[in-house]
Amino acid sequence: MAVWIQAQQLQGEALHQMQALYGQHFPIEVRHYLAQWIESQLWDSVELDNPAEEAKAKRLLDNLVAELQRKAQHQVGEDGFLLKIKLGHYANQLKSTYDRCPLELVRCIRHILHSEQRLVQEATNASCGSGGQAMDSLSQRHQQINQAFEELRLATQETENELRNLQHNQEYFIIQYQENLRIQAQLSSLASLPPAERTQRETTLQSKRATVEAWLTREASTLQKYRLDLSEQHQKSLALLRKQQTLILDEELIQWKRRQQLAGNGGPPEGGLDVLQSWCEKLADLIWQNRQQIRRCEHLTQQLPLPGPMEELLSKLNADITDIISALVTSTFIIEKQPPQVLKTQTKFAATVRLLVGGKLNVHMNPPQVKAVIVSEQQAKALLKNESTRNDSSGEILNNNCVMEYHQATGTLSAHFRNMSLKRIKRSDRRGAESVTEEKFTVLFESQFSVGGNELVFHVKTLSLPVVVIVHGSQDNNATATVLWDNAFAEPGRVPFIVPDKVLWPQLCEALDMKYKAEMHSGRGLSEDNLVFLAQKAFSSSSNNPEDYRNMTISWAQFNRESLPGRNFTFWQWFDGVVELMKKHLKPHWNDGAILGFVNKQQAQDMLLSKPNGTFLLRFSDSEIGGITIAWVAENPNKRLVWNLLPYTTKDFSIRSLADRISDLNHLLFLYPDRPKDEVFAKYYTPPLSKAVDGYVKPQIRQVVPESDTMLDADGDFDLEDTMDVARHVEELLRRPMANQWSSQQS
Repeated sequence: MAVWIQAQQLQGEALHQMQALYGQHFPIEVRHYLAQWIESQLWDSVELDNPAEEAKAKRLLDNLVAELQRKAQHQVGEDGFLLKIKLGHYANQLKSTYDRCPLELVRCIRHILHSEQRLVQEATNASCGSGGQAMDSLSQRHQQINQAFEELRLATQETENELRNLQHNQEYFIIQYQENLRIQAQLSSLASLPPAERTQRETTLQSKRATVEAWLTREASTLQKYRLDLSEQHQKSLALLRKQQTLILDEELIQWKRRQQLAGNGGPPEGGLDVLQSWCEKLADLIWQNRQQIRRCEHLTQQLPLPGPMEELLSKLNADITDIISALVTSTFIIEKQPPQVLKTQTKFAATVRLLVGGKLNVHMNPPQVKAVIVSEQQAKALLKNESTRNDSSGEILNNNCVMEYHQATGTLSAHFRNMSLKRIKRSDRRGAESVTEEKFTVLFESQFSVGGNELVFHVKTLSLPVVVIVHGSQDNNATATVLWDNAFAEPGRVPFIVPDKVLWPQLCEALDMKYKAEMHSGRGLSEDNLVFLAQKAFSSSSNNPEDYRNMTISWAQFNRESLPGRNFTFWQWFDGVVELMKKHLKPHWNDGAILGFVNKQQAQDMLLSKPNGTFLLRFSDSEIGGITIAWVAENPNKRLVWNLLPYTTKDFSIRSLADRISDLNHLLFLYPDRPKDEVFAKYYTPPLSKAVDGYVKPQIRQVVPESDTMLDADGDFDLEDTMDVARHVEELLRRPMANQWSSQQS
């Protein structure tokens, strides 16, 4: 009853909308006097599209009628007498209206309750000011869609009732028309009768004929008006259907596809496909009902031709409704699981396609087959323009045919390609500096099926997200760059596969952060300082002010075609190397906040010189892809210096972990700014070796760094520029088996 109490407090437009929910189909008095009982029933537990639930709905109807009758019996006094009559009337009315379709009662009450809750929530949010306007926009949009479906359902039910009335009136008209023909025949047979008798009967029959013909004339006009009115109602329904379909297909489905594309860059899982399918199925059901009604109208018009524009109107309605259902079917043939966007030849891959309206249109009664082929960017453009591609493909995919299966439990019709493999690829001529890893292909899925007893035949096709084909793992890095740029900056409805050549730096930052967080499986992404560091690298800039980069643009060439100044690798290759290193070996340390990473050598020196000796930090190497170095501050005989070890790579960490390497170096005491190193890394140290079997003890690798005097130049001074050479010397020492770097421990 709580909702009804709040609903009665609504004002203005909200109150008007609430009142509009009620009418003869469900009187507002019933809602008022049975408020507590109505809100306590489990209306949402009834599956409206499941005929088996009709018995449950019938019990709810019977209980509602019984409650009304009980309420009526308890009314006393003069006012109570009138209310008793009214409630009893409503009980009989609801019984009569819904006895044969109790699910419609449940649908009606659910719509009322959900709408009331929405109106109350909106009013509550409005009263709370801007803070109250935080009502979930997604939920609000879904409620609007569901409300539009209810309006469409009611409109379709209304045209169905009008169509039945039209059919009933037309059948009676035909009976009367036959009666008129019978009278005409009787008049024609009077010639054989005596004059006196003929005159008497002729007068009676002519009077009767005049009456019938006058009625037929009037009724013909009425029928014609009935037909025109019904045609107008269907036009309105079709306009509503088209509007709802545009909202679902051109907004909701496109947004889902966009989320799916961003998921390829590490964005959140797309989700929501089951909700989309439920909407598309409702659309299919309503469109098909309206189509059948229009066809019945056509049949009635053919059965009884009357002067007027009905044939043209119905022909136009039929064409419009066919266009609507064609758009729905062809747009809802979608790729649920995309093929990998970096596709290696001779490697198994999978994909799943789904027809969102397949179950509703009973397509699975004759399961269609889906074929997959790989096509080039130019072929994809031609396909979208409906230009013939002579069925050419740009390669050969093995196991590329699959039959769609209907899954009863989920109500989905889909085809699962589990063992496809790209046997060969045919590349096009490349332009300018474009490499093979910048060439985009797409997997085309196509099928054909019929609905409505072969009334309509559909040839459906859908294109995958762009894929880059590689033949060797060394190409993966550059192929991933092409995919990331496309996923991040593609616009809906583009010509395949156009993307901007330049984007704003903050746009690229968003894409890089999304990718980084996804690979780290953590909420800790790239900070503003990290992004400033990346901007300095990308633009060869020294500015530390993030505002300086807000309006700067970065081109594809700067991203992954041109090498960084003084390096033999691109910006993306460096960044992707960092991501791979972190993902494979250092993810826990990043998520712990132990790795600063995005700090250059000069910044590291400035930060460490203000800290006690033994303070260290971890930063990514500027000179090596996928490298990380340890920088620390230590006292030299002459002055305090910041030292940098030769960068570690994946190869190094596959031999000995970062935590163990830090544990080995006793002169590393505090992780910047002031955290004792064991407090941060001890949980990752390799446990001490246990006692060996058969008297043997395993050797253990340990890392050592030469004393500081080995790093002095000929003049006895420490040369910062020689750091990398010294570090390489250290690495050589670490790799010499006889340099006392192997120690044995007896447990």
